[in-house]
Amino acid sequence: MIPITVIPESIGTSGALALLYAASDELQQRYGGEGDDKHLIVDELRPPRGLFLVARHERDLVGGVGLRSICEPALHFAEVKRLWVRPDLRREGIGLVLMNEIETHAKELGYVTLFLETGPAQPEALTLYQSHGWVEIDAYPAGAFSHPRARRFTKDL
Repeated sequence: MIPITVIPESIGTSGALALLYAASDELQQRYGGEGDDKHLIVDELRPPRGLFLVARHERDLVGGVGLRSICEPALHFAEVKRLWVRPDLRREGIGLVLMNEIETHAKELGYVTLFLETGPAQPEALTLYQSHGWVEIDAYPAGAFSHPRARRFTKDL
């Protein structure tokens, strides 16, 4: 794996937005249509209840992942959004590093349970989640949006 740094970066920066848009674009290419962008409010990825992590190799963007609160705050539930790694660097462990980092930050923010969703056109994501402690579930908690065709996962922190 190439050496990377992973840091929280404001979702308003060009680097974070570039990664978010790259992830959204890839979802649109894989699934067609507009994806679920209408269900992701970018401001939900801002502190104090959300964040966005940016991975870089030297100065180059290599990946990112977001976190947002879902449901009632007292439940301490969060959702992982838009894990994305540059295509030429996939299968190098960067996705796992990002997932481990987002879990660490989620704990620091006081979250106790994480959720995420993916789909059949993302077999590499399914493999990553299934092999690193994420448990597939039938539905998200009441009140949280999940795409009807998604495969849903959870992990207790």
